Amino acid sequence: MVPVSSILIMSVNALLGIAVPVCLSLYLVRRHHAKASTILIGAGTFILFALVLEAIMHQLVLKGPHGAAIIGNTLWYALYGGLAAGLFEETGRFLAMTFLMKKEPSTGIPALAYGVGHGGIEMIVIFGITMISNLVLSLMINSGQAGFLVSQTPAEAAAQVQAQLNQLQSASAGSWLIGLWERLSALVLHIGLSLMVWVAVRRRGKWLWLFPAAIALHAFVDAGVVILQKSIGIVPIEIIITAEAVAVAAIGYMVSKKALPISPEKQLG
Repeated sequence: MVPVSSILIMSVNALLGIAVPVCLSLYLVRRHHAKASTILIGAGTFILFALVLEAIMHQLVLKGPHGAAIIGNTLWYALYGGLAAGLFEETGRFLAMTFLMKKEPSTGIPALAYGVGHGGIEMIVIFGITMISNLVLSLMINSGQAGFLVSQTPAEAAAQVQAQLNQLQSASAGSWLIGLWERLSALVLHIGLSLMVWVAVRRRGKWLWLFPAAIALHAFVDAGVVILQKSIGIVPIEIIITAEAVAVAAIGYMVSKKALPISPEKQLG
């Protein structure tokens, strides 16, 4: 059985996993006249570059001749995964801002809108929808339908489904809050990275270094999670991720304040 407390937290997570990005989007559009199309560009870019193109590369690399060696070495796997995420997502961000956001004003609002779209759709797809799926499975477990579900699953996937069902029953209620914490940190990170790349796109010249810096920071955060998860607990990891996300957001804010004609702070005032 899945505890009622876990089901309640999953329900809240599912709601917030969708509501937070939507509400932030509405706030930017209605209060600060951001373009809804810019938010959608951010969302579409994440889907194309992270969920499609990066996923294709993972299939080619990790199932290729060197895949087992990469997966079997924590350091190599961390570096590979971090660099892949940084290269694909930040390149997608740079290209989208360069070619699809030409008519946007050179202020911080378009970058904030893009960041909410990019990080928001990630929150919805990876967290919100997953929580809905977990909630449905939990209700099936508690209604005695888990055995039927496993029996109807193809043999090659049955073990994976059973493992997921076992995890739902063994996880503590508080552990489900970690996922929400992580997604909120990731959203802050994406907003900060969007500000950095936006400045690189709009100011070029001496500011162009912010693009490779965004790749490096993104890779550093993602690789760090893989490396640290085998040595420290999940709560310390989330504290570190949050600190990193806030630091990146602070960098994005400072460079946008210096390089762009109107700072995000004044626009949001």
